This record gives sequence, C-alpha cells and structure tokens, in this order.
Amino acid sequence: MQNLNLKNADYLKALRQEKTAKTPIWIMRQAGRYLPEYRKIRAQAGSFMGLCTNPELAAQVTLQPLERFDLDAAIIFSDILTIPDAMGLGLNFKEGEGPIFTHKIKNLEDINNLIIFDPCEKLSYVMEAIKLTKQHLKPSIPLIGFSGSPWTLACYMIQGQSSKDFSEPKKMLYTNPGLLHQLLKLLTQAVTDYLLAQIQSGVDSLMIFDTWGGLLTPHAYEHCSLFYMAQIIQNIKSQYPSMPITLFTKGGGLFLENLFNSGADCVGLDWTIDIKKAREINLNRTALQGNLDPCVLHGTEDQIHQEVSRILSQAGAHPGHIFNLGHGITPEIDPGKVKFLVDLVHSMSAHYHE
Repeated sequence: MQNLNLKNADYLKALRQEKTAKTPIWIMRQAGRYLPEYRKIRAQAGSFMGLCTNPELAAQVTLQPLERFDLDAAIIFSDILTIPDAMGLGLNFKEGEGPIFTHKIKNLEDINNLIIFDPCEKLSYVMEAIKLTKQHLKPSIPLIGFSGSPWTLACYMIQGQSSKDFSEPKKMLYTNPGLLHQLLKLLTQAVTDYLLAQIQSGVDSLMIFDTWGGLLTPHAYEHCSLFYMAQIIQNIKSQYPSMPITLFTKGGGLFLENLFNSGADCVGLDWTIDIKKAREINLNRTALQGNLDPCVLHGTEDQIHQEVSRILSQAGAHPGHIFNLGHGITPEIDPGKVKFLVDLVHSMSAHYHE
C-alpha cells in the first residue's frame, strides 16, 4: 500500500487527472550523458551494458538527476532492449553505432530458438536496481518502470541493429505477416511478465515506449503496435487495476484517437503534436504527457521561457498534464538549462492550478 506522501505526489495525481498544486515534470532519459556525474559512473562500469546490469550503479544513476533538479518522478535506469537480450540475441552497444545484436530474427526457426525467460531471474539486475532505488528515493517521489513496445522490440530484433527506417521488419510485415505476429505475440507476453515483475519490485507507474510506431501506416499501427500494447495494458490492469500506465508513440500524432481509447491512463505526446488539439480530441479520457522539443534546450533562457509558456497555455487549466520533452534529452544539453526548465515549469504552472 502506498504511503500518503506518495499517493499525494503531483505526478501520480496528474496521472489520475486530479487537481495538483503545479504541473509536474520529469524528463525522458533524465539519467544520461548530459550529466558529468553519469559519465563518470559510465566510465567506471566499463560499458553501457555493464552499467545496466550493475544494480548498485544503475540505482545510483537513476537518483543522480533527482539530486540536481526538483523533478517530480524518477525513472529506473535501464534499456528497452534488455528483453531481446534476455531472449538470447546477444546485445552489444558500439560507440557511434548504437545497439547491435549478434543474432537477429529472419525465420520461424529463429523465433523458436528464442529463450522464454523468467524476468525475476534473467533480468534480476533490473529488479534489484528498482529495489535499491526505492530504498534511497525520497518517500514522496514516485519511481517509473518501463519497457519497449512489442513492435519497437521486434524492429530491433528483425533488423539486428538501429535503423532510420527499419526496412527489414516492414518488409516482414508485408511478405510474412504471420511470422511477424507470432513474434509480436511472444513479445507481448514477455513485456507483460517484465512489467509485472517491475511492479512487484516496487515501481509506482509504468511507461511503454513505442519508439518506432510512427513508421507504420494507420492500419498497420492499429494491428501491429496498438493492439499488442492494449493487450499488455489489459493484462496488467487485470492484476493491478490502479497501476497507472503511460503509452508513448513517437510520431503518433495521426493515431491519437486510438491511443486515447487504448485503456492507458496517460498518453505521451512528441513535439510534432499541438497539445491543445490533443486535449480537444482527448475529451479527458487520459492524462497527457509532453511535449517540449528537446532541441529547445539548446536555446536561450528566453526561448525556453517562450516555449514553456506556449505549452502550458495550450494545456490550459485542466488537471492531468505532466510536462516532459517530446523525446529523450540529448547528450549535449547544459544541465543548467535543465534546472532552469524544471524550476520554470513549476513556477509558471502554479496559477493554472489555483
């Protein structure tokens, strides 16, 4: 049972579309390379996966941004590709190239060779990092757990590495859809089990990152991405009905109506979406998260002020807005700009909640 401080946290109240004292804010990839203290720990770990798989260090970097900034939530430090790695594809991160798998999915035999794993065993390092983080996190700050969506995970598993267009999974969509859906069904169960294990380890909300859903046509998005995310939500809600879940599809502006009907408690918006129009479509079905362009943080304080003012004004005096970037913060950002942003959102938003 949540303590009273946590239940009254602005982030969780906003997810429930309850009145808050100010607009809460957290930042995607808030524990990352823009922080010098993160880079120090990353060097100590020896590699990105070395950091992810070390619970003590992962917990430490999860907490780092909370020590600098007045953020309203923490998100566990991990990576969406832990699931395909646990399935036996062999994940490596190469500098300048991103994630690369030793094996990739090309045919039915490759799918049959995937390891069906217990996340509490194979991904125990994530669960231990969650428990350690909760021990040191302020009692009033919620912890977010997360996973990639089945479609996004499948993109990497079929392509074998990062890509701008993920031509291989899209080719499979049209040449062998049955094989693709077999993989997506398998991943839906894996993501469900993974997120349930995170709940049992202590996270206070969940987020599903559908990073590559925007590559799909509306029809393909509904059947290859949203359908499976909605199934995950249903699976989790059947056991934890009050666990708040946020869906974020990068490039998902065309799919908002379907996202709002997905069963999610909150929908994340990227920077290409007008938050006022999104709210008009939404009709208070979900909370909204977003949606400052991460590149705005390269600008002056006046430019940041202007964009924050615009987003808060578009969101209006409605409960259920969580301020965030429209995607992850980039490594070149000055941490001082982040502090300015966080403090500005809190101070400027207060009058919307009077």
